[in-house]
Amino acid sequence: MEEKPGAPAEQPTQIETPQPAATPKPPKKSKGWVFGVVGVVVLAVIITSIVLMLGDTTGMTSKIRDVFIIFLALESLIIGIALVILVVQISLLINLLQNEIKPILETTTDTINTLKGTTTFISSNLAEPVIKMNEYLAGLKKLIDLLFVTKR
Repeated sequence: MEEKPGAPAEQPTQIETPQPAATPKPPKKSKGWVFGVVGVVVLAVIITSIVLMLGDTTGMTSKIRDVFIIFLALESLIIGIALVILVVQISLLINLLQNEIKPILETTTDTINTLKGTTTFISSNLAEPVIKMNEYLAGLKKLIDLLFVTKR
């Protein structure tokens, strides 16, 4: 660009770029989908076995009984696994409480006790003498004001 004498210089324009709004982080996805997939598979196996049994009419009752026994065995297995996981999680929680939280609480209690002692010391050795000195100085000022009455 060529500038002409006497012409005002062009100011560079600033383009404001909008800042993206702070988006909250999505919560961590739970592992509930695993249980959903297992449930769908078990349900598919049950439906498949019932359809196959319906094709053969002889001994239908015993086959349905056998399917339900297998279903109950699988359910017992899943409940047993869930209980083992629950026991492991509880033991991890107890370990966390004993080895990490308890020492933190003990240290915090010690710190609070130290702080109480420090405030008591400062109160008796610093604050009280300063307050007494201020009382005496206020009394002395009042005495001087009474002795030397001045017009204001």
